[in-house]
Amino acid sequence: MASLLLLTHSPRSSAEILPALGLLNHTVKVMAPEISLLLDAPPAQIILMDAKQDLPLVKSFCRLMHTTGLSIPVLLITTEGGLVAITAEWGVDDVILATAGPAEVEARLRLALGKYQNAQSSEPTEITSGDLVINENSYVVKLRGKTLDLTFKEFELLKFLAAHPGRVFTRAQLLSEVWGYDYFGGTRTVDVHIRRLRAKLGNDYESLIATVRNVGYRFVQQKEINDAAKPSYDYQ
Repeated sequence: MASLLLLTHSPRSSAEILPALGLLNHTVKVMAPEISLLLDAPPAQIILMDAKQDLPLVKSFCRLMHTTGLSIPVLLITTEGGLVAITAEWGVDDVILATAGPAEVEARLRLALGKYQNAQSSEPTEITSGDLVINENSYVVKLRGKTLDLTFKEFELLKFLAAHPGRVFTRAQLLSEVWGYDYFGGTRTVDVHIRRLRAKLGNDYESLIATVRNVGYRFVQQKEINDAAKPSYDYQ
């Protein structure tokens, strides 16, 4: 079962936009195609973009998504007539006709997901630090066995920091690495997401993300935190 994010301006349900989805066992969340919402979207393995109408607008949005540092496959849902307008310029991974049957849709989702997983196969699929486990393929973060409810960018930010424990990153560096060079927001975005991450980690684990004054942030291994908390004894 895959986690899908369907972006559409339509008030219709996902099963109405792509009827085959109603016959498949996938988790589908529906959102409006707005960059501000996408940055705080729940983690997903595949994005489905409703391209059944307003093709110029959809094309612009697809190209804009890449400026956010998006690293998951994007599949367009369109009509027979819409196929003639779609080119490589759109920057999408595949196209699904709205009339496609469940077997075809399932195959396209599986292939798109497999392509990205194979591209990342040389990298570790999990990052572990004490009670914190970050699964890069499933976009799931668990803390003491409990799944954290993170947005896509919160996940990406935590994953990036945890992949470089101890290293200090400036806000500008984090903005570039996590959001992408072309992101139009300011470094304040980083502070907001760090604050949200710490709140979700909770009081016992918020210190995993340390502030380095006048510089930026770094990820602290849980062992380092535990060692610092141990009492020291003077035997002199």
